[in-house]
Amino acid sequence: MEKEKSWFSRNWVWAVPGCGCVGVILFVVFGLGAAFFGLKNFVTNSTPYEYAVEQAVNNPEVIQILGDPVETDGMMSGNVSIQNESGNANFTVPLKGANGFGTLVVVAERFDGKWVYEDLYVDVHETLERVDLLDQIIRKIDSLKP
Repeated sequence: MEKEKSWFSRNWVWAVPGCGCVGVILFVVFGLGAAFFGLKNFVTNSTPYEYAVEQAVNNPEVIQILGDPVETDGMMSGNVSIQNESGNANFTVPLKGANGFGTLVVVAERFDGKWVYEDLYVDVHETLERVDLLDQIIRKIDSLKP
């Protein structure tokens, strides 16, 4: 009496290409996921992102309006582009606090390796207020002058 062949022995012609297709699909999905998170890390580790978020979450007016603590709330949108010593950044970052939500808006240019901020403010969703972080930074610098 002959032993019955296993399912794989009878169907290997169909199973092997199927595994190949599944392998390719998984490779593409994981590859795209790795590229997405790599780009996200590039942007969130960039100087404009780190600087802007630091200014927003430590700003007394933003803390008063949104509530303590202020933190990022989700995915930023926009872009950061760097070419040697020049570049540009134009993005928004959702923020949240105990009292509400806001959006951090950043527009900056990089010249000779230094970032110059054109816009840096927080729009508060509930009250439609705008907290201009650049204006407050300039006032702070002016107050330090003799």
